This record gives sequence, C-alpha cells and structure tokens, in this order.
Amino acid sequence: MSAPLLYSLAGAVLFGAGLFGLLRLSHLLRKLLAFNIMGSGVFLVMVGLPQHQGGPDPVPQALVLTGIVVAIAATALAVVLIRRYYHLSGMTTLDEVPDHREGDQG
Repeated sequence: MSAPLLYSLAGAVLFGAGLFGLLRLSHLLRKLLAFNIMGSGVFLVMVGLPQHQGGPDPVPQALVLTGIVVAIAATALAVVLIRRYYHLSGMTTLDEVPDHREGDQG
C-alpha cells in the first residue's frame, strides 16, 4: 500500500467519523468539532491523492493550506455564535426551543 493511498483512506475514515458525529450528536460544540474533523479528512484526501510525475502536486497543497486558514477563521466565528446563542437561550442544543410566551396575555 502506497503512502498517498494510506493518506486518502485515513482521510475517508476521518470524513466518515465526522459525518457520523455531525448527524448523531446534538451538542453544538460537538457538532462543530465533528465538522472540523470532516474538513481534516477532506484535507488529507486532497493531499494524498494528487500526484504529479511521481511527486506531490503543489496546487492541492496550496489549496489545503488556504483551507486550513479559512477553517480556523470559520471555527472562531462559529464558537462566538454558539456562545452568543447559549447566553441568549441558555441551551447548548437546537433540539427544543422553550416557549417564552406562556405568561403573555393575548
């Protein structure tokens, strides 16, 4: 088994584990972590598969490096939004939304 194929298989396993966690977990931070694991799997596949004349292709490597920077920024934004949601609703999941209008008249 070659190294690029091993990287690609590990990326596919990471993507599958992240997808399972994204669909199965309800806590928002855990969903975010699962989404980041999926992204890491995609990055591994993008680095592992492309070969150019027996060596690594620099274009996918540059795309992965850019993707890592964007993923860090998107993760920071998502953490801020999850924190704000928690402070407004007191909940860490999106499953049940409490009805705040029970005491309202009319």
